[in-house]
Amino acid sequence: MKLAGVVVLYNPSVDNIKFINTYVDEVDKLYVVDNSDDNIKRLNSTDKIEYVKLNKNMGIAHALNVGAKRAIKDKFKYLLTLDQDSKITKKNIKDMKSFIGKTKLKKIGLVSPYQDIDSGDKLPEDEYTDIIEIMTSGNIIYLNAYQEIGGFKDWLFIDAVDLEYCLNLHKHGYKVLRLNNVIMKHNLGNYSIHKFLGKDYRCSNHNATRRYYMVRNNLYVRDMYHDMFPEYTDWLIGVQKGQAKRVFMFEKNKFKKLRYMYKGYNDYKKGIQGKLK
Repeated sequence: MKLAGVVVLYNPSVDNIKFINTYVDEVDKLYVVDNSDDNIKRLNSTDKIEYVKLNKNMGIAHALNVGAKRAIKDKFKYLLTLDQDSKITKKNIKDMKSFIGKTKLKKIGLVSPYQDIDSGDKLPEDEYTDIIEIMTSGNIIYLNAYQEIGGFKDWLFIDAVDLEYCLNLHKHGYKVLRLNNVIMKHNLGNYSIHKFLGKDYRCSNHNATRRYYMVRNNLYVRDMYHDMFPEYTDWLIGVQKGQAKRVFMFEKNKFKKLRYMYKGYNDYKKGIQGKLK
């Protein structure tokens, strides 16, 4: 099967650029969409890479849409979506392509690897699981489904882009399949564990701006999909409340982060969308 890929750059490190070279041979075309300064000279010279500079930070959702629309224009049916720090292997991609080539399942919206975040969870025995949502990194999306549901929501900008996309697929009757035997290492960032009264508290240590988007966008997602996924969307809001407690108890720059979280709530109430002004 022919496969395109899109990777979104934002001030990439040397290692981020190196990651691209580890998987580029497994796609027929790779759209490198840059939300930051010009990085084209840092990429390997190959006909497979099409570099797209956006000149300013337009957000992850817009950049993914740029790659998807170019893939559709170039007659691709499948698109691999990647973060700049995605540590996907050639075998991961080959195994997902093999599954897509042999499966007789209908109405698939995307296929994902099992994203190993060192949680200690036991791997499921089933070959695949139809899950509610999955992170964008490492997915192969079906572009016919992408077009039917209207793509990624630009106005979300960065957070909740992936989970909204998955919920939208389900809303339109598509499956979101995680392949449990395709293991992809995934780093969730600057996590730390703190002990309090004999209990472990895991903190993500996201900066204030990310906290803003996480609160605001999860509230929007709750409103859009609560009728279909009441327990899940209520859980999303519960997570944000729990995160606020962890920020207050353990994280640095707590008052700035809490202020931005409150601003996210206020902007949601005002109907404000898009990039944080």
